[in-house]
Amino acid sequence: MAAGHLFCDMNSGILPALLPFLIFAYDFTYTAAAALIFAANIVSSVSQPFIGIYSDIISKKWMVPLGLILGSSGLAVIGFLDNYWAIFAAIMVSGLGTALFHPEAAKTVTLNAGKNKASDMSIFSLGGTLGFALGPVVATVTLMLWDLQGLIILIIPSLIMSLIIWKVTSEPAGQKAPVSSAATAQVLPKDQWKPFSLLSVVLIMRSIVFISLNTFIPLFWITIILQSNESGNILLSIFLISTSAGTLFGGRIADNLGYLNVIRYSFIAVVPVLFILSVTESFALSALMIIAAGFLIFMPYSSLVVLGQQYLPNRVGLASGVTLGLSVSAGGVFAPVLGKIADMYGVSAVMTVIFGVAVIALIFTLMLSRMHTQLKLNASY
Repeated sequence: MAAGHLFCDMNSGILPALLPFLIFAYDFTYTAAAALIFAANIVSSVSQPFIGIYSDIISKKWMVPLGLILGSSGLAVIGFLDNYWAIFAAIMVSGLGTALFHPEAAKTVTLNAGKNKASDMSIFSLGGTLGFALGPVVATVTLMLWDLQGLIILIIPSLIMSLIIWKVTSEPAGQKAPVSSAATAQVLPKDQWKPFSLLSVVLIMRSIVFISLNTFIPLFWITIILQSNESGNILLSIFLISTSAGTLFGGRIADNLGYLNVIRYSFIAVVPVLFILSVTESFALSALMIIAAGFLIFMPYSSLVVLGQQYLPNRVGLASGVTLGLSVSAGGVFAPVLGKIADMYGVSAVMTVIFGVAVIALIFTLMLSRMHTQLKLNASY
């Protein structure tokens, strides 16, 4: 599943790296380009919770491989389209593929995990963050060799991976759900919707921060730091590699330090990092802050997912759909707003907004911490 997660989220990593090339090829505005991020993420954000609900009722083994195929196919055809709205629709198909993959895949991981759930989830999450990291590299190499039409090759690895997952998945993951739910119910008999709602706000704010950085780092590097398109995508890949390191490190320490502690400390640390990034024009300092931001934003990734699943022990598929969906996709809905801000005030203004959103996320994280003292969910908190 971690390997499948890599190929699934590689599509999400490729899309932001395409924006400078699409802007150049089609003369798109920042607003129009950012709306393409919106296209992928609005479909994923809206549909993923409902797919999670469906997964809780009836698990289907075809959901994961079909998600992989749709995710890559939507991007693969972009080079053969010359109409903005056709490109918009193709990217929406890619977003639907992402939505199909995550709930069922995450539920499968959770139901087969040992007692160190955050560590196990971090391995699954690592596949996704590595996919994000590889995305810009794959996009840059593909576009330099074959231009936009070369994106058609994205279908090949996704087809191979989907066939492997179909073959090794001998039964629907949901058949094991009653056993896991019964065991979890001894600790938390009822779903805890209030803390889950607070957690969802944190996820949305974090998603806005991540997707905004993922979208605007190449543009920031080109327009503010005055570097090339290629170096912007290289920095984006380094940023995403740092998210992989943060995911793995956060998962390793969460089972001992506590999920909420990891979440809280991560946001406390990332706020000053993003403030520095919003005011600096230094090549070295901005690169360092971008790398640090990637690490800290993803340090609580697996903790957020596992905590959400523990808040809703009777709806693991729904919790997975919401936490994984909001953790990545919800921020894309905000992308057109940032694109408009960039058109009106410049990319530096976008970085200031990102810092402000991180402050809001920190506030809600601290609210979640205070509510936690009233909930004795289990010792791993």
